[in-house]
Amino acid sequence: MNHLSDMDTKPWYRQFWPWFLIALPGSVVIASFNMLYLAVSSADDMVIDEYYKEGLAINRQLEKRQLAEQLGLGVQLAINTGEVVVFISGPVTDASLEMRLSHPMEADRDFRTLLYRVGPGIYSGALDAPVATRWHWTLSAGDNSAWRLDGVIDNTDFAQPAQS
Repeated sequence: MNHLSDMDTKPWYRQFWPWFLIALPGSVVIASFNMLYLAVSSADDMVIDEYYKEGLAINRQLEKRQLAEQLGLGVQLAINTGEVVVFISGPVTDASLEMRLSHPMEADRDFRTLLYRVGPGIYSGALDAPVATRWHWTLSAGDNSAWRLDGVIDNTDFAQPAQS
């Protein structure tokens, strides 16, 4: 009696081990296509294509910040749900200011909002989207403004609810 021929009576496609050995590289192929889809469909916002132009823009931004320091401009933010109030000190009498809010990682969530003067040194405007801590803000009197203030939103910028 041949003992090996009695044990192996099933065809190969009904055995466990061939399917196990096929499944390992098959799962890697499926995972690779999934990662390829993620890499192609989501942009890398941290990469800058034109370094030279960005370098020139940084120099202009530094000049605008220095002018804001020379003018003695200071700012405090108060962010409520759907609204931002800016308290600015210094010689600013513009009827409106422009605030740019940028997400630290996703450029498609960046937006601009106009702030209108509601009192001496107080500007208010609506927020198009919710913001959280670590968002970057830039405040100026418009695209061709001579001065610029900027910073990062932290927990103190959010208005605290009144306690009873």
